[in-house]
Amino acid sequence: MTPVILLTPGAVAMPQAGRFAAAVVRDRRKVASRLRALVRRIRVPQQLDPQQAAQLGALVDVHPEARELGDRFAAAGHELHLVGGTVRDTLLAGGDPTTVASVDLDFATSAPPEETETLVRPWATAVWLTGAEFGTVSCQRETPDRPTRKIEITTYRADVYQPGSRHPEVRYGDSIEADLSRRDLTVNAMAVRVPDFAFVDPFGGLNDLQRRHLRTPIDPHTSFGDDPLRMVRLARFAAVLDAEASDTAIGAAIDMADELATISAERIRDELVKLICGQRPRRGIQLLLRAGLMQHVIPELVDLRECRDPIHRHKDVYLHTLAVMENAMELEGDDPDFVLRFAAVMHDIGKPDTKEVHDDGAVTFHHHDVVGARMTRHRMRELRFDKQTVKDVSELVRMHLRFHTYEQGWTDAAVRRYVRDAGHLYGRLNALTRADVTTGNARKAARIQRRVDDLEVRVAELREQEELDSMRPAIDGNRIMSHLGIKPGPAVGEAWQHLLELRLDRGAMTDEEALAALDEWWAQRSADHA
Repeated sequence: MTPVILLTPGAVAMPQAGRFAAAVVRDRRKVASRLRALVRRIRVPQQLDPQQAAQLGALVDVHPEARELGDRFAAAGHELHLVGGTVRDTLLAGGDPTTVASVDLDFATSAPPEETETLVRPWATAVWLTGAEFGTVSCQRETPDRPTRKIEITTYRADVYQPGSRHPEVRYGDSIEADLSRRDLTVNAMAVRVPDFAFVDPFGGLNDLQRRHLRTPIDPHTSFGDDPLRMVRLARFAAVLDAEASDTAIGAAIDMADELATISAERIRDELVKLICGQRPRRGIQLLLRAGLMQHVIPELVDLRECRDPIHRHKDVYLHTLAVMENAMELEGDDPDFVLRFAAVMHDIGKPDTKEVHDDGAVTFHHHDVVGARMTRHRMRELRFDKQTVKDVSELVRMHLRFHTYEQGWTDAAVRRYVRDAGHLYGRLNALTRADVTTGNARKAARIQRRVDDLEVRVAELREQEELDSMRPAIDGNRIMSHLGIKPGPAVGEAWQHLLELRLDRGAMTDEEALAALDEWWAQRSADHA
């Protein structure tokens, strides 16, 4: 029997949390026969405490769309449930549902898609049917007194993925319990019925959420067989929620890891981004490796983990990589910085291919920065990342040793070139340089950090004196052609590049100085070509 806890909605400002508390518990005597076949035993959910009940009940104040739509569907004789991350994150919000990050709302309904569309069109200001083939109707309602939220309403589902297929065979379900049973994890298999705000938790998701425990609503082999991407989602939520996956789920992932080859690169990429941006990405990465899934996500990390030598002449590259990633997280801004974090994950990815063990036992990785940048570009393109993200991450990997090439001191020209080459990645590159210091030698670590401090001071000083962020020659290509009396061609680019190099070496130049330098260069070039 599936218990349903009814919540009394009210104003967020009301101080009596008990007004939102669970009021009535009633049993549903009939559960769909299909659900009985899938689930051997339905867990009785833990009773909501007053604060949790208050949070879920207050959803009506934070998301008035839920009540408005609930009223419309109930009047038409259909059920409507708020599902997904909004429910989960509200229970994690620490008492204030306004802190829920997602502003989009997901609903599940007993209404078929065509009737859902009929019900929402008079209410919404925009309706689109991009997910109609999967039973989803999307809409939004724009009003001056509330933020505009994207709303997705999906008919109860019971999808089945055929082996080797990347797309589900859509089958509509007949109950919220059956719909929740096909979701990836119990922590995502909770719902709130609207407009009466009844909490539905047939698989004990609340208890799992409180324990930071990840498991599937039904047998994980069946769940992962329906959609193999759920194995990566298991790792993603381990990172996002800082949670521990059940041994049963991990065992099933190990058994079925090769099924991930049937999933599109774009879907894997989206889960990877969320994993890397989670609060504990180390957990997710380790789970992917343990379950054998990493071979289908970032196979280079599998090689990196094996990049060890038995006599420990160099540090464990894999563990160093995890430490650099976590150091980088400490240096980012208020929001997770995927580019910085992923550059930290990939910065030593070229070491296995460049590893050399010398006669004296010393281990080197010459040019692993260049090799790693090439490998990073390849992997990110395989995962269908956009061009700018590929360029940013691979450039950070390529330049992550640049700072250390100036061991003997910094000239103004070196500072200018460093800033020019880093471009908009300057702040991230410095952060990656700092994060890459994982030595146990405190004096060495402090010395490197002081040198980065010195660099940043020098850059700040030069920025006050020069236009350091837009370093260009004093004259442009048109002025070069006019002064030399030449037409567009390679010589113009050569002249401009020469003046840029002088700008980097000497600093800012006046027009007269630039023209004089141009004449000198042109005379020498003409003599060389005579």
